[in-house]
Amino acid sequence: MLKNCFLTLLLVLWFFAVPGVSAAMAQDANANPIDTGDTAWMLISTALVIFMTPGLAFFYGGLVRSRNVLNTMMMSLVLMGVVGVTWVLWGYSLAFSVTKETLTEAGFAQGIESLIGNLNWVFLNGVAFDAPDPIGFAATIPHQLFAMYQMAFAIITPALISGAIVERMSFKAYFWFVLLWSTFIYSPLAHWVWGRGIIGALGSLDFAGGTVVHISSGVSAVVAAWMLGARKNYPSQPTIPHNVPFVLLGIGMLWFGWFGFNSGSALASGSLATVAFVSTAVGPAAAGLTWLILEWVLRGKPTAVGIASGFLAGLVGVTPAAGFVQPIGAILIGSITSVVCFFAVSLRAKLKFDDSLDTYPVHGVGGTVGAILTGVFCTKAVNSLGDDGLLFGNPLQVWEQFVGVLITYVFAAVGTFVILKILGAFMELRVRPMVEDQGLDVSQHGEEGYSEDFGSGIPVGDEIPT
Repeated sequence: MLKNCFLTLLLVLWFFAVPGVSAAMAQDANANPIDTGDTAWMLISTALVIFMTPGLAFFYGGLVRSRNVLNTMMMSLVLMGVVGVTWVLWGYSLAFSVTKETLTEAGFAQGIESLIGNLNWVFLNGVAFDAPDPIGFAATIPHQLFAMYQMAFAIITPALISGAIVERMSFKAYFWFVLLWSTFIYSPLAHWVWGRGIIGALGSLDFAGGTVVHISSGVSAVVAAWMLGARKNYPSQPTIPHNVPFVLLGIGMLWFGWFGFNSGSALASGSLATVAFVSTAVGPAAAGLTWLILEWVLRGKPTAVGIASGFLAGLVGVTPAAGFVQPIGAILIGSITSVVCFFAVSLRAKLKFDDSLDTYPVHGVGGTVGAILTGVFCTKAVNSLGDDGLLFGNPLQVWEQFVGVLITYVFAAVGTFVILKILGAFMELRVRPMVEDQGLDVSQHGEEGYSEDFGSGIPVGDEIPT
């Protein structure tokens, strides 16, 4: 009898308790929308994008002369320090902080906040580690993680500019230039495209940085190279890459990190991340193959630097389109971008303009071509938050892409000119001719990349014993 009563009591308790527990668990889940899978993917993606900056250092470092290798690599690595601090202090807030009251029904900011973020998130104040951002940039990952992911983009973008001004710009001037550029050029552009600002409101699509990263840095590179002037003895004295294996290592690191750059821009570990991942795999593959064939046919030999440049052009071109296009679209974007960049590099050489490492012909031109072609190949079939492009019945999207590109060109060019003019009033922008002859490693950093007996270990002029 007691046994039956006890069992009946347990059944009654189970009937009432289990729904209560389930309701409590559901309530907790609703209270904290953080998804562990999305968070894990975005932690990895953030690390991958940060990894790209050392990759860029190797890529650029291998392309310059040996006496400038450390200075060139430092021009990339210093951004990990400068932006790694300033992004937390003010950069992130300027790029992404808006108030809900300024948002339209479409989700874009009005008034001054359509041009620049406010200062509500300076020092990451109010940026939670255990809850998403309140504006809705990323709904299932911690707000601090989103801020760090965006920081990785802000780090590498001004580093790209250094490729146009290597072997002649004072490191002191470069330090202040990238600090000001990342604040007054990058943060507003990121806000306009991704932070609910004016370019996004105009309908221009940029999945992972065609305008924000590549066009802005490429255009700024042209302006900086023009204002500093050519290297001493350019173009009469040839400047051959001193370490092509560094270049190949660099492009490998960049491509590896680029999966976080593009696929991570989905901000979740779902099907959209897969779309961008595939684009990042096949677009650059087509671009590298195209560049190799062009060199082989037109110049007789396929080069290692050439295929690396082709891969990079494809990565740049597919970036704005990565989450909006089908695989065939990504292949076509990569191949077309490679062709245009190939001839842009050749034209730059014929014009004898000293954009030393072809920053604009690859990043500026590649970003422009990729942004425009996004308007041709994009489709809602792979991303309902995007739009259909020219091939899917919406030619207006090409115009919207062009408007976004044009705004970026004007803003980056004028802003870079103003920043360098201001800095030039306070300091020398480039080193003296004698320092250029000696190389910038010793004069700017007190170090040398290689010892005198680097390589074989046998002093120059001595014969190798048999």
